[in-house]
Amino acid sequence: MTTLVTGAGLVGTAFGKEALARGEHVVFLDPEPRADFLRKKLGDKGYTLARKDVRDLPALIDTIKANKIDTVVHTAGLIGSRVEQSLSNAFDVNLGGTRNVAEAVRLTGVKRLVHISTFGVYNRRLKTSGPVTEDFPRGIGRGYGNYKVAKELILEAYANAHRFELIVLRPATVFGFGHFWSGSGGGMKMQELLEAGLDGRTAKIDASQTFANEYIYAKDVGRAIDLATTVEMPKQMFFNIGDGVVSPFETVLEAVKALFPSLSYEIEPGEVVKSKSDPLDISAAKKYLGWEPKFTVKSGFADYLAELKASRG
Repeated sequence: MTTLVTGAGLVGTAFGKEALARGEHVVFLDPEPRADFLRKKLGDKGYTLARKDVRDLPALIDTIKANKIDTVVHTAGLIGSRVEQSLSNAFDVNLGGTRNVAEAVRLTGVKRLVHISTFGVYNRRLKTSGPVTEDFPRGIGRGYGNYKVAKELILEAYANAHRFELIVLRPATVFGFGHFWSGSGGGMKMQELLEAGLDGRTAKIDASQTFANEYIYAKDVGRAIDLATTVEMPKQMFFNIGDGVVSPFETVLEAVKALFPSLSYEIEPGEVVKSKSDPLDISAAKKYLGWEPKFTVKSGFADYLAELKASRG
């Protein structure tokens, strides 16, 4: 079994580590793969780099055929503020790229596509009354969330029309050792806090990242994706992947200060974002994928720090 992963960032490599441990070969398709980052995350063996872009359909098809791919994990795309900075460019990368992935899967006969979406698809303008289930209305009105909704709808239409297996995972804010080129503000905040602690400097945190939020450690996401690629096709398509807790910013700070008691930080001006009120309902992932998180924010940070230290030698 060989899996193609679009995007060689935090989420893609978290899955890659799980797949390599099973002895599976992984092909990463990324226009700017960071070889040094991949070596730190995965070592030097068991994977192949394809320096290609999801906007290039012929390249996608050639890569799938050349490597005899039977499963695709789609993580590639711009995130958060990078979408808002240029809706047109993000449309080409996120929506055009997703259309190409769906076309490549259709044309090459790939059996299963696992798409990494986000809990940002949910319309949090509507009042929630308890854990958010997968049937909660979608569409938040902003570029990133709405484009993710559109990606889900595109892939669902393709899967229904062309009969390939589709599983969509909706993670909470993912944190872990990454490079964050795609623009994850939440992920960058977590890494900034740890790196500041290691370097003995003051962490700079944008005010837009101080709201209460739900987090999920990258290694838990990697396991969820690994299960989604290997389990018998479940009875439902969409799955929330979170820790089931809405954590205020103070909880994040406490977790980091447990590792660096003298940590100092400054809040820089930024957009005020409304805090999440209710967590994700992850019961479907438990029931159909056999998945549940192993890490809390606190234990995730402890593991994260060990990986960050190792990356620095």
